[in-house]
Amino acid sequence: MVQVSDAASRWGSSGLACLTGPPDGPPDFSRAGVLARADRVAAAVGGHFGIAVDAATLLAGRAGLLGLTRGGRISAGGGTRLFQARDGWCAFTLSRPDDIAAIPALLELDEAPAEPWPMLQHWAATRLVSAITERASLLDIPAAALGEVAQAPPRIERMGTGVATRGVTGLLVADLSSMWAGPLCGHVLARAGATVVKVESPRRPDGTRAGNRAFFDWMNGEKLSYCLDFESQVDELRELLAVADIVIEGSRPAALARRRLGPEHIAPRPGRIWLRISGYDHDDGRPAFGDDAAVAGGLVGTGPVFCGDAIADPLTGLEAALAVAESLARGGGEFIRVSMAGTAAGYAAVPAAASASECPAPPPQPPPAPRRAADLGADSDAVRRLVAERRPLSC
Repeated sequence: MVQVSDAASRWGSSGLACLTGPPDGPPDFSRAGVLARADRVAAAVGGHFGIAVDAATLLAGRAGLLGLTRGGRISAGGGTRLFQARDGWCAFTLSRPDDIAAIPALLELDEAPAEPWPMLQHWAATRLVSAITERASLLDIPAAALGEVAQAPPRIERMGTGVATRGVTGLLVADLSSMWAGPLCGHVLARAGATVVKVESPRRPDGTRAGNRAFFDWMNGEKLSYCLDFESQVDELRELLAVADIVIEGSRPAALARRRLGPEHIAPRPGRIWLRISGYDHDDGRPAFGDDAAVAGGLVGTGPVFCGDAIADPLTGLEAALAVAESLARGGGEFIRVSMAGTAAGYAAVPAAASASECPAPPPQPPPAPRRAADLGADSDAVRRLVAERRPLSC
């Protein structure tokens, strides 16, 4: 078992202490046990797949690439903030144009304020947390009450028939996810030898393509890029899903169901694993990002302050990779649902340590230089050929 002092040293050297705590105060070591647990999960994933998986790099690598540091009640990435309400704490994420556009409706204003955060903080201070999250959810704004979610391990259901135990090498993975949690799982599978196809729509490609290119490359550099319209080319996408051994999706279930692309709509394939990553365990489409999902699970530093950098994202991606590895060992044929907030709550249950430590807390380091990811749709023809070759096996 990792001792507290060892855990604190590892937390500090990883850069996660540098990412946790008040911006004008010392780094926070209270969540050192989180990395100790993540190390064990990473070791299990690596053992299944025969690769080295470093939890610290996965949790702090994005911050290293972007040069982020701790912001206290402002997330390291800047898109999420913690506010005190009448009866507790809540977090808001305003990272999408639609979130900003919904602020007038949330605050009952005639027009959007030039700077929404001060008004949002004042508004939250006069209201109950439950009323805040309910109204934000109605307007599709990511918001969470501190500690509102209980821990929820992956939910696994039988889906079709299993096959003999198999490894990941040579399997075809359709990765429909975006941002961080799902792509990280796909990243691990690609490193382990799977053929991973990153599926994107020309109308709404992965938002991280437009951000820091090095981060997008890190998560997607070993994947094939397949671009098609989810409306006009839905049959083509359905064919890919039908021949895939593993499907990773993180979109709202209703969006896939409307196009008849959910697991219940795709032709069965023996041993297929369908992984769904959602913000919350109930799959109701409530939006979530890594920082507000962590707050929902109670995974924060002393204060409260944000813990790490969007930490629910990489923790969920790591847990999802382990769930897929264990499913492969059982022969697959399973539908796996992993909740970001529920995952964060599981890590929040790890006993907290003292926030202060004599251990050094250097800034997080970037991962090794990744392979450049393919341009949008660069491998579409190759993927179509791959689907055609595998089509007879889908029955």
